[in-house]
Amino acid sequence: MKLRILNTASEGVPRQYATCYLVNDILAVDAGCLGFWRSPADQAGIRHVLITHSHMDHSATLSIFLENAYRQNADSVTVYGIPETLDALERHVFNGVIWPDFVKITLGGKPFVRLQRITAGEPFQLVGLTVTAIRVDHVVPTCGFIVTDQQSTIIFGADSGPTQQLWQAAGDTPRPRAVLLEASFPNSMKELARVSEHLTPELFSLEVAKMPAMDRIIAVHIKEVFRAQVEQELALLSLPQLEIGVAGREYEV
Repeated sequence: MKLRILNTASEGVPRQYATCYLVNDILAVDAGCLGFWRSPADQAGIRHVLITHSHMDHSATLSIFLENAYRQNADSVTVYGIPETLDALERHVFNGVIWPDFVKITLGGKPFVRLQRITAGEPFQLVGLTVTAIRVDHVVPTCGFIVTDQQSTIIFGADSGPTQQLWQAAGDTPRPRAVLLEASFPNSMKELARVSEHLTPELFSLEVAKMPAMDRIIAVHIKEVFRAQVEQELALLSLPQLEIGVAGREYEV
């Protein structure tokens, strides 16, 4: 599989202030910066979006993306999430105040967007991939995603503090495996990480110890203002499979 971490910045320095990943350039995981990626024609090739949770850095440009990707002669874009996430989008985004109610709008009998509720732990098929949502531990209902083509596996850890169920489920997937694991704050901010249910490098290492064997461990969701410190602390872990996720880079898994 091909994995791409989208770049948020435009001044040439790779940064990701808002989260979005592409699998095989056709499936998006989160939409923090998806609506600002490349051209509307490029975005129109993406017809399926998985949303891990409702926070703005993971959903901020979903509405803009849906406008860019809409085509009269193509199937509606489908957005997938656990019920709590999709309910939040309907109440707080597609509510006719913050943004038009794309869910209710139909054009030529076709909905502008389809919201597809998924059940954590139940695999489903999508563009030749098997996707499973697994609940993780964050301040709002959140799920990580396990995506496999039966030859390899990508595990999207989402935003989460220490968790368990995701790693148990990951053990039943094909190798090679790559995991995208957050490392939001430096170790000196462990209390903020605790109350906001995020990870520090120290907590990151404890999550790695719970995982089944991974061929690549990609650190993501590093708060840009703390990036240098977090990267230094991650390097001290001396994990051979560890690499820092680079916005704009394409990976093969």
